[in-house]
Amino acid sequence: MTPGRLIATFATALVIVAGLGYALSQTVLSRPPLVVAEQPQYVQAPSPDTRMAKQPDDAPAAPTKVDPAWVTATANKAGIPAPAVRAYANAQLAEPRTCKVGWTTLAGIGWVESQHGTIGGRTLGDDGHSSTPVLGPALDGKDFAAIRATPESTAWHGDPTWDHAVGPLQFIPSTWETWGSDGDGDGVADPNDIDDAAWTAARYLCADGHDLTTGAGWADAVFGYNHDQSYVDSVYAAASAYAERTAG
Repeated sequence: MTPGRLIATFATALVIVAGLGYALSQTVLSRPPLVVAEQPQYVQAPSPDTRMAKQPDDAPAAPTKVDPAWVTATANKAGIPAPAVRAYANAQLAEPRTCKVGWTTLAGIGWVESQHGTIGGRTLGDDGHSSTPVLGPALDGKDFAAIRATPESTAWHGDPTWDHAVGPLQFIPSTWETWGSDGDGDGVADPNDIDDAAWTAARYLCADGHDLTTGAGWADAVFGYNHDQSYVDSVYAAASAYAERTAG
């Protein structure tokens, strides 16, 4: 999808499996890295009185629930804008009961896609929006698939001819039409809002029933987000780095 890729010493642990996408190697499966094993303790979950109850599996929105003090401390450790950490953590805390999506996985995707909405010198506001919208290149069939714009998708990116991936997590409008969710409870599902985009990404990663606590399941889920091995390598590297930085 888009830039900002990190180089990881353990990227070689990922291998292609013909006809099955790809999965992590046996070495990784026997000792899952932080990005695979992450659980809510990395979010150091807020106390019960500051955390709302989990929603049903098919809940369309994820109301804010993460502890602001944790967000600030974690953002400083990770080097991620606080609004992005808030979005990723809230998405984890509202994950479907049958799926485990660590906030660092979402952060890895956010870094690779748009540097958490800050690519090109942008800043990420507390409202979850970048100072200027993040738009991918035209999907005109030259370097990417050809996807014609619709009046509805043009409203997101402004191009009446070709679609563009939209927002900090770079959703194609047709995908957003199916999965777009209101992650901050403001009544609008907006791909340019990182709160909404993170919650939508979590639901999308969980949609195929992969077990994200295993190496193979995690890899297959991220591969489903973008069918490219180098993309998954980069997300793996970024997510693992964030987990390392914030584990202590």
